[in-house]
Amino acid sequence: MSQTYEEILQGMLDRVPSNVDKREGSVIYDALAPCAFFLAQQQFLLDNYIDLVFSNTAVGEYLDRAVADHGVTRKAATAAVRQVSTDMDVNIGSVWGINDLTYKITELIAENLYKAECTTVGAVGNWYTGTLNPVSNVIGATATLGEVITAGTEEETDEALRERFYNKVRMPATSGNAYQYKQWALEVSGVGDAKVFPLDRGPGTVTVLVVDNNKGISSGLPDIVAEHIEEVRPIGATVAVENPAAKQIGISASVMLDGSKTLEEVETAFKESLRDFLSGMVFNSGNISYAKMGGLLLDTPGVEDYDELMVNSQIGNIMIENKEIPVEGVITLTEAD
Repeated sequence: MSQTYEEILQGMLDRVPSNVDKREGSVIYDALAPCAFFLAQQQFLLDNYIDLVFSNTAVGEYLDRAVADHGVTRKAATAAVRQVSTDMDVNIGSVWGINDLTYKITELIAENLYKAECTTVGAVGNWYTGTLNPVSNVIGATATLGEVITAGTEEETDEALRERFYNKVRMPATSGNAYQYKQWALEVSGVGDAKVFPLDRGPGTVTVLVVDNNKGISSGLPDIVAEHIEEVRPIGATVAVENPAAKQIGISASVMLDGSKTLEEVETAFKESLRDFLSGMVFNSGNISYAKMGGLLLDTPGVEDYDELMVNSQIGNIMIENKEIPVEGVITLTEAD
């Protein structure tokens, strides 16, 4: 057990004969105090060092080292892939900019519709939409940055890496069983969670559903995951990687405000709470509780009470099928008279 500076110093003084002056400022006190302070520092550093070598407390590069022996590595940041529409043909490889970001055209999807990859990795590549300005020598063409095909992601966080490590060591993943397919899917940058359906289309088949780091649907993610699994899976299995179906959760209610927030502020805060709640339900529950929706609304700052709460136009729980995930639908709050 670690001791404080005061405890170490007192322990030293207790071992000095009682006929020696041990008061603060005495020769023996002043001689022992720096040593006690140094030992307390070393104990503090040793405690921190111990925390850094165990996977449940390690952070940063020390966590990378702690999990590496089990074959787990931190997922790197990835670049966003976006749709770009143009009014005429443009060259593959041409570069376009918006704000401080640039996007490189990588593939033709359809006439005047292209895939473009952000040259900056991370979630920032998902943020902007609108008119692009040519960075390459492009004459006469205009381009618009459209929807996200594959979301850009930040480097995997310590907590996400730790959770993935726990999943690997706690779940018996062998011989291409369901746990192993989930682990293979989670190894791909941008994958926030996965759900596996063995024998989904008959013997020798596996279906894997994937969501992104925000527990949402990313249209380009299944192809990336499928490519990775194809490299590592056992011979013989037929694997399909897909997005789950989105189950819209729409909510309407009449709210009584307590005067501290406007209706707009309440609605914004409630939407944020609802998104967090629904993301926690992804692949974890087959039921969206009507009572919990009411609890979220009542816990929203500015709400004193509510009435006429409807979830998907009904009073009652909402069932989520095996291959569905709940997502935010239309939220309509009105102020009670």
